[in-house]
Amino acid sequence: MTGHDPDLKPDLKKDLDASLQARKELGADYEAELVDSFLEKVEDKLDGAVARRLRRQAAEQQMTAARGGRPDAGGEFGSFGERFGFATVTLVLAIPLSAIGVGSAGLAGLLVTWAGIVGVNAVHVLRGFPWQRNQGRDVSEWD
Repeated sequence: MTGHDPDLKPDLKKDLDASLQARKELGADYEAELVDSFLEKVEDKLDGAVARRLRRQAAEQQMTAARGGRPDAGGEFGSFGERFGFATVTLVLAIPLSAIGVGSAGLAGLLVTWAGIVGVNAVHVLRGFPWQRNQGRDVSEWD
């Protein structure tokens, strides 16, 4: 609830207040059902918000295409969020991989592990992976 959907937050607050009030009145015996009901409402509201955003993005892409422009493919090397997410995932995975490398081969295993991590990130930043190379291009540009 980042404020992008102005009516989402107050509605959820009202629903939470109602669930808490019902829990006070009904007691702990119905707590699981109240939590499930509240979570279902949250899920429904989030689904609606995501659907609205997706429709808005699709409409924006259609407008851009109708005007003769190319939809934004995030630049040649992907968007900042994509690159940041990839780097974050590789660093999170680096922790157990480092432990495995040290446990298996000591310092040499650690160095090989980190060389692989740096290599994967370098390939991602410098050239991109093969499945990312043709994003946002016309089929006629693929030769």
